[in-house]
Amino acid sequence: MKQSLKFVFGLSGLAVVLATLIAADHIDAPSSAGTSADIADFYAFEPTEGSNNTVFVVDLQSNVLPDLAYGTFDEDVLTEINIDLDGDLVEDQVIQAIARDGKMYFFGPTAPTQTGLSSMVYTDFLLGDVQISGSTAIVETTDEGVSLFAGPRQDPFFFDFFQFNAVISPELGSAPGGFLPVGEAADTFDGANTMSIVVEIPNSMLGVPTATNALGLSVYKTWVTTNRKQ
Repeated sequence: MKQSLKFVFGLSGLAVVLATLIAADHIDAPSSAGTSADIADFYAFEPTEGSNNTVFVVDLQSNVLPDLAYGTFDEDVLTEINIDLDGDLVEDQVIQAIARDGKMYFFGPTAPTQTGLSSMVYTDFLLGDVQISGSTAIVETTDEGVSLFAGPRQDPFFFDFFQFNAVISPELGSAPGGFLPVGEAADTFDGANTMSIVVEIPNSMLGVPTATNALGLSVYKTWVTTNRKQ
């Protein structure tokens, strides 16, 4: 496996989404838009109340309307989940995912040797791998209790895109009523997919969370980046 993945060392940052719990950032810059380097949504949460696990969900490539072809994971793009454990907004642990020959390989969690927008693949810290799903979801669970998934999932983002464009249109009167009420708004992304990467991992493998959310719960400060081979 190391031989098949060694070419990806040395990558530079394309996109970043920061979240304490949930963040959305649909359609990034032209260099990444419409590819699996384009970060749509990032979620981090407990799977059940009181669980000792954390689930990370990265949704990529969002600007696809229903009935159009969906892409796949770019083998030259590294997705990296960054975790800050001491509050300085610098990653102390990283979990990496990169596609190769129909599988998604995961590495980490490990302390990175370099931080910021440049990265390398830590192939000495293989977390596991999973076949990239098609119409049927495939989940692999490792002996350490880590569950892994990669593949298309329905876009969870509800957004009336065309009404939004009408509201912000410079032409006066194009949407005098503003946004439509519940029941009348259309979910533009209904039926569209994102390319999703999911990791459920025991907190004992990550370290102790040091941040506190609005509910007073201890959480990880975490964000996701995509990096392309240079």
